[in-house]
Amino acid sequence: MLDFFFQPNGVAVIGATNDNRKGGFHIVRNALEGYKGKLYPVNPKYSEILELPCYPDVESIPENFDMAVYFIPAKFLPDTIRACAGKGVKGIIIESAGFSEVGPEGKKIQEDSVALAREHGIRLWGPNCMGYLDGHSRNVFSFMFSNIWTTLLKPGNVSLIVQSGMLSAGFLMMMMERGGMDISKVCSIGNKCDVHETELLEYLIDDPNTGVIGCYLESIIDGRKFLELARSTDKPIIVLKAGRSNSGAKAVMSHTASLSGSADVYSGAFRQAGIVQVYDMHELMDMARGFSKTAAYRPGGKTAVMTFSGGAGIVTADLLEERGLILADLSADTMAALKELFPPWMEPAHPVDLWPAVEQNGVSAVYIAAAAAIMRDPAVDSLLLETFAWEYGKPDYLAEIGRLKKQYNKPVAVWQIGRSPLNAMYRTASEEAGLPVFDEISRCVAFLDAVKRHFTKKKALRKCS
Repeated sequence: MLDFFFQPNGVAVIGATNDNRKGGFHIVRNALEGYKGKLYPVNPKYSEILELPCYPDVESIPENFDMAVYFIPAKFLPDTIRACAGKGVKGIIIESAGFSEVGPEGKKIQEDSVALAREHGIRLWGPNCMGYLDGHSRNVFSFMFSNIWTTLLKPGNVSLIVQSGMLSAGFLMMMMERGGMDISKVCSIGNKCDVHETELLEYLIDDPNTGVIGCYLESIIDGRKFLELARSTDKPIIVLKAGRSNSGAKAVMSHTASLSGSADVYSGAFRQAGIVQVYDMHELMDMARGFSKTAAYRPGGKTAVMTFSGGAGIVTADLLEERGLILADLSADTMAALKELFPPWMEPAHPVDLWPAVEQNGVSAVYIAAAAAIMRDPAVDSLLLETFAWEYGKPDYLAEIGRLKKQYNKPVAVWQIGRSPLNAMYRTASEEAGLPVFDEISRCVAFLDAVKRHFTKKKALRKCS
């Protein structure tokens, strides 16, 4: 169990400082914003940091405590482990660099520290990482310099395991500023000398606040168990595996000293385990955000497309077929209901180009009526909705489409265009209605494909169990 990391009873910050240009200051500042337990800054240069008593060393702290955050040079880690053992510490988050990623000397310090920590029953997280953030407890043990998280962070169901420290921070800021995806936990694990992704995956699968798990990984420790865990859970697992090329594998070695395996082997294993594999950070974010709004789905039908543009509909049909997602054959009842929306001179087709109907009856009325007819069609199991931010209308119809999505348990992916800031307002309305918005039609299609594969796998597993 890793509860002593996520729910620590007392935390020491070793390397705390009053200098706001340094990470040791921001670790304390971030912790004070959310952590409700006792916080012990440690630095012999100060008697007080951010109105907290500061201790010259670990031994001077008057009480025992569960966790330490380490942010001083690597060479002092073994002595710190010994001192922490005397205070009953269960885990240390090592956010400093200078370990196995820098060469033989750092590797020896790391290996000696792991062996020493095991002697004392202490778990090590990191090193060379950004720590973690918890959207529900608001525990933030990280040297992130930006405090934007204090206003933008909202508790949600997406958890992330990210091997890169600075990438996790940048990724997190990007997610929160864009909106549409709320956070359970973000775990930056760096060199993962002890606590690793497979252990965290098991923890997050059992975590009631986590519904979707996204990973950026350079290697996987205990790959067999990782795949077994992914195969066994109903929670979507999305993985961006770095180091797939020879050049990337070399870069991985200099970054976190991880060994990266064959890209083909990983991809095949991921498919068999039902893992959704992605290939860039934006795709990881999009998939996690989409799955966070898609908790239920009954695969068995085909995909429907509602659009405002005949050209966009053609592009969408091509992309769907390339992914093996064939357009649904809409029933006669559905086509009759759509016909009532269109002018007499035009017959509806599929993809459903709604623009002539919109000109006659307005955006909201047409989109709601068309979505209702399509969503109740048994031949349809998912909807790709293409819409636009229009200054002559309101986004209220999106809430009704979100209600239909929940009623029929049919996932919806939205492609939306428009000018800022109007586009941002419509995007927010879509996301609040539970409709994930994507910037490219191809990403909508990829998401629906991933949803179908994930839930089809879960359906098959239930039959076997």
